[in-house]
Amino acid sequence: MTKKVIVAGLFGGVVLIILSAVNGVLGFRARIDMKQIPAERRVYEVLKETIGEPGRYICNPELTSEGRFPGEAPVFSVLYSGMGHKTAGKLTLIGLAAFLLAPMIGAWMLSLTSARILSSYPRKVLFFTAIGLLFAVFWDLTNFGIGGYPLKDAILLAGHDIIVWTIVGLVVAWRIQPERGNVTNA
Repeated sequence: MTKKVIVAGLFGGVVLIILSAVNGVLGFRARIDMKQIPAERRVYEVLKETIGEPGRYICNPELTSEGRFPGEAPVFSVLYSGMGHKTAGKLTLIGLAAFLLAPMIGAWMLSLTSARILSSYPRKVLFFTAIGLLFAVFWDLTNFGIGGYPLKDAILLAGHDIIVWTIVGLVVAWRIQPERGNVTNA
């Protein structure tokens, strides 16, 4: 089963890499994560002068005379990783490793499930859909709110993760089969 898990995980990783490339061409994440600021040069210079430590920053409006934040005034979030474009190549290698490792872990977890799940292609795919649902609920949707994504973007990202993991599941489920003698119709 180990060989099946590794091969299935690698196939799943290749699918993640292909889907990421398609995403890059279509610009789905870029339209959400890389919106352009009209006065980008001015904003960049202010941020460069003001923020020196990596981290996530919140920029609130000035307090009212009652000592409260104005209810409808915008709140801005600034994320600074401490890295520049020079680091992008190294980060790509880490991302590639994660894209290969994540489906392999999923394939391994699937291989540990019951014979009932392993004997059904739709159940195996649903197993990976559930992984995507976990990412959607515990990552994408929790990144919504003040300092996070707008609700529409969080929902789009959640749907994207569910679809991506379902597609990975289509490939991994095709490769992971129950061991002979472990199949039951229960």
